[in-house]
Amino acid sequence: MRNNKVLVTGGAGFIGSNYVGYVLESTEDEIYVLDKLTYAGDMRNLGGFSDHVRYHFIQGDICDEKLVNELFEEHQFNRVVHFAAESHVDNSISGPGAFIETNIVGTFTLLHAAYKTWMKGPNDFREGFEEARFLHVSTDEVYGTLGDTGLFTETTAYAPNSPYSASKASSDFIVRSYFHTYHMPVVTTNCSNNYGPNQHKEKLIPTIIRKAISGEPIPIYGDGQNVRDWLYVRDHCVGIKLALDKGVLGETYNIGGRNERKNLYIAHTICDMLDELQPKEGSYRDQISFVTDRPGHDFRYAIDATKIEGDLGWKADENFESGIQKTIEWYLNNQDRLL
Repeated sequence: MRNNKVLVTGGAGFIGSNYVGYVLESTEDEIYVLDKLTYAGDMRNLGGFSDHVRYHFIQGDICDEKLVNELFEEHQFNRVVHFAAESHVDNSISGPGAFIETNIVGTFTLLHAAYKTWMKGPNDFREGFEEARFLHVSTDEVYGTLGDTGLFTETTAYAPNSPYSASKASSDFIVRSYFHTYHMPVVTTNCSNNYGPNQHKEKLIPTIIRKAISGEPIPIYGDGQNVRDWLYVRDHCVGIKLALDKGVLGETYNIGGRNERKNLYIAHTICDMLDELQPKEGSYRDQISFVTDRPGHDFRYAIDATKIEGDLGWKADENFESGIQKTIEWYLNNQDRLL
């Protein structure tokens, strides 16, 4: 059996770059990263692999149909792991157009290129592509918001509340349609909030660290009581690889860390760890500042990961407190990523 030729879209981003590193370490797969290198893509995230014999980088847009088709034709990928997405909720509120284009049109462009490469028609695979797989990486935000209790499962009705989550929900449905219409070999994962090395500085945890060590106010939306389920990025990568290799075609797997924490708790924990790791006069907690809540801010997300735990044997190795310490230490050692 040949080694897999894997197209990783958005591989210069946060989760994608961690996934590339994990796969290069743990498999013999040939990795081709396709990334547009917008603000969220950073070649520094891939710097450790630049000389790796099984790593290849292509700068380009998943919405560029001609380019995508040419890449499939030239390289004959038999795996796609699709991370590429506009993902910052605040940006989707101020500029939703890019989210519609990348998350919906881009996903369709990739899917159809893979379909034409792998299949002659519905349920009819070309020789050599019988074991092909397309994994679509999505988010728990497609399910909307939760109250004080309950968990998102794979059967929770979709109820997206932001242009970002609506665009991801749309892409999930397009992926689903290719399975049911063409029997294309797709699997979808919906994850909770990720954190860890390489995350863009605009996101909550890097923002708290950046503002803290620069002596600026640490902005927390509303009263800081919004709840998220936090997943360390390496744990997420392991789950994605399991779903790609062993997941049932057409199925969805929710990947969550079972680490629900309030945003204010996140800020307090980071400040307290910084007090120990990089002490200053007074506590970093003194810099916390509450700011006007953003429009449509979902109150709580929490994932029930029972399906992937039971069916595929996955579980998160890190709890929030162990993962956040690793994350803070990484940013203190890579402060250029916060500039």
